[in-house]
Amino acid sequence: MRNIEIYDTTLRDGAQMRDISFSVNDKLKILEILDDLGITYVEGGWPGANPKDIDFFTEAAKLKLTKTKLTAFGSTRKANTKVNEDPILQALLRAETQIICIVAKSSAWQIETTMKASLEQNLAMLNESIEYLRSEGREVFVDAEHFFDGYKNNPEYAKQFIETAAKAGASRMILCDTNGGSLPEDVYRITQEMVVNNAAAGASGMDFGIHAHNDSDLAVANSIRAIRAGAIQVQGTINGYGERCGNANLLSIIPNLELKYGDDNLICLPKGNLNKLTKVAKQISEIANMNLNQSQPFVGDRAFTHKGGLHASAIAKDKTSYEHVDPASVGNFTRVVVSEQSGVSNILDWFNNNGFDFDSDSQAKEAAQKVLTKLKELEHQGYSYENAAASFDLLVRRVLGDKASPPFFETIESNVRIVNGEQTEATVRVKIGDKQFHSASLGNGPANAMDQALRKSLREFYPEINNFQLLDFKVRILDSHLGTASVTKVQVTTSYLPEQNLPEKLPGASSRTDSWDTIGVSSNIVKASWDAIVDSIVYGLIKERAKIKEKQN
Repeated sequence: MRNIEIYDTTLRDGAQMRDISFSVNDKLKILEILDDLGITYVEGGWPGANPKDIDFFTEAAKLKLTKTKLTAFGSTRKANTKVNEDPILQALLRAETQIICIVAKSSAWQIETTMKASLEQNLAMLNESIEYLRSEGREVFVDAEHFFDGYKNNPEYAKQFIETAAKAGASRMILCDTNGGSLPEDVYRITQEMVVNNAAAGASGMDFGIHAHNDSDLAVANSIRAIRAGAIQVQGTINGYGERCGNANLLSIIPNLELKYGDDNLICLPKGNLNKLTKVAKQISEIANMNLNQSQPFVGDRAFTHKGGLHASAIAKDKTSYEHVDPASVGNFTRVVVSEQSGVSNILDWFNNNGFDFDSDSQAKEAAQKVLTKLKELEHQGYSYENAAASFDLLVRRVLGDKASPPFFETIESNVRIVNGEQTEATVRVKIGDKQFHSASLGNGPANAMDQALRKSLREFYPEINNFQLLDFKVRILDSHLGTASVTKVQVTTSYLPEQNLPEKLPGASSRTDSWDTIGVSSNIVKASWDAIVDSIVYGLIKERAKIKEKQN
């Protein structure tokens, strides 16, 4: 058995992808998802580079991670600063992570042309930065930027770079294919040579990793070849997010290593966690507000989809005829377009895992079929519940007519208008019991105004509503070719206020016990927002086990 360290940099390198902008709350959610998956290291960002990353490390320190070690990313000291006064290194220390990863140029050509520094000066910066961070009690990883290109240009300096880091006490040397242009045979040969040389030099305290970019569509292959050559750590991102053409996709690397090298018994994740990959791919694509590539290997909806005819016939007899691994091993499943699997078993599993009990198996199957029929209808309209567990919980309750959850209120109408081109006014009318209530509120946008107006109508009946608030709001256009007539999906994240005591976690809640996600889909963005907001409040009231209270005169 050989353990492979998985180092995720979605929150830093992945966030550099065009169209991705993570909020602090987004990053915290992703961190918890990766911790649950069992990722060895998660790179949280570059502390000091922007206020968002400073806030993230502060909030992340409050989380109780069980499997993941959070790392901070930065660079060596600057050429004109003392190591103990360098602002970058000081910001890294303030992040208070046990592990710090620093990037340094290992290419002689890059140092002399882009840095305008001497080769000796670069090595001094590397050496002093590692020694200083270690003196402060930190473990240090080094990202050797442009390593493979630099090695081809000046192999002696690239070796000297590695020797300097090893002597200074770095525990990991990450060989970076920064431009993404290296070929797998070169990555294998050079990595193997570095591993052998390092061992021959007696630097047993430093191991190697690989950090590949995908500009030649070879990042996954290069990462696997580096591991085969003796590297023990692979860096990458979920769904291959990253600047330009992206980073190495961990969701392809992990199953390839674990499933395709049986004789070596390579272990990337805790036992039993490999089948979480498809769910994680969809969860993080939702948080990133990106459509998941349906043809993405292993985790895409089309990864194990077969059309009718020869393929469908062969799959019915033996799935291995057109499937390279068991889809269930990565949390996916076989789809045959002409007669798609019913999916009832998936709903039954959800019932079992979320406390929905039935008197008999036949009753449970009948209920599952009802939910599945409604689910397919809504998915056709653009709904997706992968990262909106609260809305799916409410869907099940509505389909099954759950009497345990009271109809807290009925929405009669909602209206929105723009005031003076800046503020938005929302008016809502709801029915509580046998009485109707009308309220209005101003907000800095339609969602905020509707949320405030609805809360105003409900607050006296449900004071528990003060315990939670709308935290995040995302909008996605599902069919942009229709222009302004496109269908819009709105996702809302609602969270308890920090000072509130949390009630018992309910079935369907998100992975964070203090927040939940709901969605709305409509060609009218205001309607989609309204539906998501209503679901967020209803689910919050269910979490609170609220009871209708008599209005005080």
